[in-house]
Parts: sequence; structure tokens; C-alpha cells
Amino acid sequence: MNTKHPKIITFGEIMMRLSTSNHYRLSQITSLDVNYGGSEANVAVSLANFGVDVSFVSRIPENELSGSIVQILKKLNVNVSQMVYGGDRLGTYYLEVGVSNRNSKVIYDRKYSSFYEIEEEHIDWDEVFKNATWFHWSGVTPAISKNAARVCRRAILEASKKGLTISTDLNMRHKLWNWGKLPSQVMPELVAYTHVLFGDMAAFKTMLELHANYVELTTEGIEVHQTSDTITKLKARFPKLEKIILSFRNTENTNENLYAAQLFSDDHVSQSSVYKITNIVDRIGTGDAFVGGVIYGLNSFDDDAKSLEFGVAAASLKHSIRGDFNLVTKEEVFQSMNTNKRTNVSR
Repeated sequence: MNTKHPKIITFGEIMMRLSTSNHYRLSQITSLDVNYGGSEANVAVSLANFGVDVSFVSRIPENELSGSIVQILKKLNVNVSQMVYGGDRLGTYYLEVGVSNRNSKVIYDRKYSSFYEIEEEHIDWDEVFKNATWFHWSGVTPAISKNAARVCRRAILEASKKGLTISTDLNMRHKLWNWGKLPSQVMPELVAYTHVLFGDMAAFKTMLELHANYVELTTEGIEVHQTSDTITKLKARFPKLEKIILSFRNTENTNENLYAAQLFSDDHVSQSSVYKITNIVDRIGTGDAFVGGVIYGLNSFDDDAKSLEFGVAAASLKHSIRGDFNLVTKEEVFQSMNTNKRTNVSR
């Protein structure tokens, strides 16, 4: 799976994020902070920061807000040449930033957005996948609308025909699956083409109807026997799977989390260190940072364990950065891995 010169395509909706500052509740605010993000765009930004040739494909309206998005992505070295323009609305979400024992809260405003109304003929996948080696999508995309699910399926089929490595982050979003089908009625068919699968035990159960026991992360990590039965079932049901990556989070409160992961490949299991993350600035996008880090590793190292550790270290750093995007360099990730989580001033 290691590729000397990867060209990675990600596909999904990018949104405007409107978030509260100073931990105000949405009911209290008179102004909101503006950022942009979305699962697949977040992955693309991570990969671009690590020096990978990556393109993000989406559909957005042709207006000043979309122009701002395109300029930001270009500045971050994400290729947006295959972006499609049309429709009237940019998807939006509102974020109430939690603190202490009050969780953050998301309100989506994505119905009838440009991406919600996307059609198969809007994207020329032959052109998008020219010279590409890898295609990444997440379970957020088919959750948005029937149209988005249909186009996502088309993209997956075309990527499969062309022999691309296909990665999927299950990314369950309960508030989005309201267009007439349950995730378990849609996702299994799409995941059947996947080679590299990211998820957690809850997502396997909800989205793939696969029995999976709850596993609690502690500072000692996760024992392989706690997850191996679920992995065996996944491999039997989805024979194209080459690597399955499980992430684990234990949330003490909004300011203190434990984070770790496992990677199953053939008969080999890799386990990351357990990262204790404190003084969290922004948890949004941390899972995408993990996915981007692991995909980078799998395309750069001939070492599953190193790829996994790189992903977890990248995710842990993202907790310190406001906004959806993980704006860290690979050198910073390596330092986080090699210093065993010590913090020093870089002089």
C-alpha cells in the first residue's frame, strides 16, 4: 500500500462553521466566529500539510463565501481544480462550544445546500481520477441526502473500476440520516468496496449492523481480545478490507480526553500509545486529523505501527488548534511521537 508518489482524492461537503466564543451558549450570543470545514476537506488539508498531492472535490454555490473557501484551500495547498459550482446555498453548521461537564453541541443547516442537491452528471469522475492512486470518502456524505448518497456510490464504483485504494471513515452523524433510509440500509453496499476502513465499535454496530461490544479506553490501552472478534466478523463480511483501524476515546470532560487506536492488517495488530489530552481548545476535526495522519503514514512508511502512531499523534495535536483544519506539519507530529508527549519550547 506504500506509494512513492500518491495522488489522493477526497469527496464531500465543505461548510461554513459558525461557533460561539468564550464558551457562550447559542442562546446568549450576539456574534459568531466563522471557520470552514467538513470531514473530507479536513482530511485533505491534513494531507496537504504533510506534503501530499491531494484534491478535494465538492459542489458549492458560486458566490463570495465559496470564493473564500476556495482561496483558503488553495493557500493550504489543496487542489480545488475539480470543484463544481452550482446551486444557491452553502451548507452551514452552528457550534456551541462546551466547557467542563457541558458538552459541545452542533446544529446543522445543510438541507437544500448545493451539495445536498448534487447530481451524478455534475462530476466527471474520469477526469477527477486521472493519475489518482487513492480515494477517500466518509459516512457523512451519504447521510446528507439521497442525491449525495447516489453520487457517492457512483464515485466509489468508478474508483474501484480504476483500481484506486479506497478508504472510508464511517463517521456516524445521527442528526443527518433523515432522508428516508437508515445508515444500515445504505452503508454496507458502499463499504463493500473499501480497502482501508476507519471506525469505532459504536459505528460498526449502528452503520453496519455488526454486533460489537462496548470497549472502554483506559491509560493501560485496549487489549486485542476485546476487539478481535469484531474484526473477524468485518473481514468475513467485507473481503476487500486490507486494513481496519479502530479509534478509541475516553472523555473525562470537555477538557480532558484519552485517545488511542488499533490497526488490524492480515494477522498483524498494531496498537498506539495512549495519549492523555488536556486543556482542549477544539475537539472538532480531531477524528479527521487522525484519518489524515494514518492515510499519510500508509502512503509514506512501510510500517503499520508507525502509520498508526503518526495518526494518533496528529489527532492529539489537533485538539490544540481552533477550527476544523489540523494546521500542523509532519515535523511537529514526529516530534510529538518521539518526545513521548513531553512539551518543550521549540527554539
